Amino acid sequence: MVETDETLELIGRLARIVANEGHAHGLKPAQWEALRYLARANRFSRTPGGLTAYLGLTKGTVSQTLMALERAGLVEKTGNPGDGRSVRLDLTEKGRALLPLDGMAALGDALRALPPASRAGLGEGLKALVGAMLAARSGRAFGICRDCRHFAADAEGEGRHHCRLLRQPLGEAEADEICQEQEAA
Repeated sequence: MVETDETLELIGRLARIVANEGHAHGLKPAQWEALRYLARANRFSRTPGGLTAYLGLTKGTVSQTLMALERAGLVEKTGNPGDGRSVRLDLTEKGRALLPLDGMAALGDALRALPPASRAGLGEGLKALVGAMLAARSGRAFGICRDCRHFAADAEGEGRHHCRLLRQPLGEAEADEICQEQEAA
């Protein structure tokens, strides 16, 4: 039990360190989470609904978060070319420029400095922990497009992939982005 308590305390402490560093730049934790998500999500998942599902927050909270990010010039909404009823969210240049100042960037540097075996064990443990938490709450896992059962590699030529679920072509960069429709292969 002591080991579990210590692990929980360490996870909480890391979260506070990242959140406190983010506050230094005038953004709230939910706003940073939204920026991080939009920077990593594919074009099908950069929607208010996708962001709401990923963050596990209420629609109202996400709406307020997006309005604040739009007012700050960090996010912009555009019509979704595939669906006239929905909008797509994109980071502005100002929003992208802010990402290196994120507390998660410093955490990433510290993580990369760990020995490979420690990184691998930590990664597997955290993946299992997040999976268990999502399953308990009926949440979506999200995941990398390339790891999805619907992903067809090089279906239209080298580096030109295809999503069988959405029946859409995918570029090489999109294959490494997160998707709300992802189902593990």
